[in-house]
Amino acid sequence: MKARTIVILLITHGIVGIAGFAIGIFVLPILVAPPAPTQSAVEEISAQASYTAEFRRDLQDSDALHWGEGQVSVSSTSITLMGELAPGPDYKLYLSPKYLETEAEFNRLKPDMVRVGDVRTFDNFIIEVPSHIDPSEFTSVIVWCESFGQFITSAKYK
Repeated sequence: MKARTIVILLITHGIVGIAGFAIGIFVLPILVAPPAPTQSAVEEISAQASYTAEFRRDLQDSDALHWGEGQVSVSSTSITLMGELAPGPDYKLYLSPKYLETEAEFNRLKPDMVRVGDVRTFDNFIIEVPSHIDPSEFTSVIVWCESFGQFITSAKYK
């Protein structure tokens, strides 16, 4: 084979490999996600909430691949979402003492936040609040992609 043919094959196969990897990052979390909680299960737990808020798609650092929308309910024992999140890997739910909507703000305020748990579903979720966390000491809930350091969404509940 000629050197030019080898170079072209390496470049085209590299592009396909990178594209496949990127598609895999997006699709794999959807394929391995556990079943989402039912609407009735979320409604039952949300009825006991002390606070409610809204995830919106139009936040400053939300975009076509990183967003959330729906009603968030916060109680002393659980946090629920009746809505959906853009699929992605390694989502974490945080409580923050201040509302934020950018990656830079998240990184600056992260030492003051508490991580509640993992977000494993993208249509609705129910996350148990560990007993050592008091949501009334915070004002906002944030979904963050830990693997890529990417802001997904946030909502101010008090």
